[in-house]
Amino acid sequence: MNIKVVLLLAIGFLGIGKTYAQDDLLKELDTIKPKEKQVEIAAFKGLQICNMQSTKLTSKGEWYMLISHRFGDLTKGLDNFFGLDEAYTKIGGIYGVTDWLSIGASRQTHNKIYELTAKYRLKGQEENGFPVTIVGYNTMDINTNLSTDIYPNLEFHNRLAYTTQLLISRKFTDRFSAQLTPVFIHKNLYEPLTEKDNQFVIGTGGRYKLTKRLSVNLEYAARIDAPEHDVYHNLLSLGLDIETGGHIFQLVFSNCQTMNDVYVYSNATGKWNGGSIYFGFNLYRVF
Repeated sequence: MNIKVVLLLAIGFLGIGKTYAQDDLLKELDTIKPKEKQVEIAAFKGLQICNMQSTKLTSKGEWYMLISHRFGDLTKGLDNFFGLDEAYTKIGGIYGVTDWLSIGASRQTHNKIYELTAKYRLKGQEENGFPVTIVGYNTMDINTNLSTDIYPNLEFHNRLAYTTQLLISRKFTDRFSAQLTPVFIHKNLYEPLTEKDNQFVIGTGGRYKLTKRLSVNLEYAARIDAPEHDVYHNLLSLGLDIETGGHIFQLVFSNCQTMNDVYVYSNATGKWNGGSIYFGFNLYRVF
């Protein structure tokens, strides 16, 4: 056999081996499954639990219109017509800048307060993945009711108050979700005997789904290191979510009548055990 025949046989053998190697590699690649996309889980239907914010955000490009009422003290009965004579109103809007960021503005009748908000998702709960949803939330209040007649040296920064919140929620089952909310509050103007300029609060809340469109909600917030001469109480609220297509309607019973976060967490005046109870609602309409 001459050298040319040997070379041809060798080249043919190597070519066949290369083909078989490529086939084996392709078969092995076919058995590797692509990484499954993690699906984020929503713990709450409404943007609020009752008074507290939930970890739900608006979607990109969505507008939410908010109308809230808190009526007066129910326990006064006919003296104030079960609270109807002493209602507070809040109206505002929220816009989804992205799927993870929303901004909002509102105005309420109590102290003619304007509230600016920013809400942003840091991490979402995932199926077979990350166990909780983490959302940041910041508010800035502008109290336009303050008067230089009472505070002669009043400056604009004295009208401001802030909260910084971390919302951590988990959907445990199809029916039950819970949330933990550490809150930091700062007030530029405060009453030294009954308030503090800085205060910490630990809030908790939960939602239990009753039917496809109904859920019952509960929230509680404990103030850490309250002032020595304390005249306010820890927040406690009970609510009912009603989902009706384009909007969420929330009925709320609470020991706090105001609706801006600074006052909700630090200035609740009512008590469930023999004190003032306030009824109201939150209405969110999506556009």
